[in-house]
Amino acid sequence: MKKIIKLEGLCCANCAAKIEEEVKKLAGVESAALSFMTQRMTMEIEESKSDEIIEAARKISNKIEPEAEFKVIR
Repeated sequence: MKKIIKLEGLCCANCAAKIEEEVKKLAGVESAALSFMTQRMTMEIEESKSDEIIEAARKISNKIEPEAEFKVIR
């Protein structure tokens, strides 16, 4: 299942890279890519774990970049 997350307000590419790296480690995440330029993260995840993966990704994002707004687009 493909999910797209908008992270408005990322301050730097380094923070984006850290978020992407941590999200990739989550169980059920097949792939994740976060673009600092577009401030969008695209994830391929297991459908059965989508809610818990999205919540875990939100927590990672808030820990690394608390000012960024986390919105699920699709």
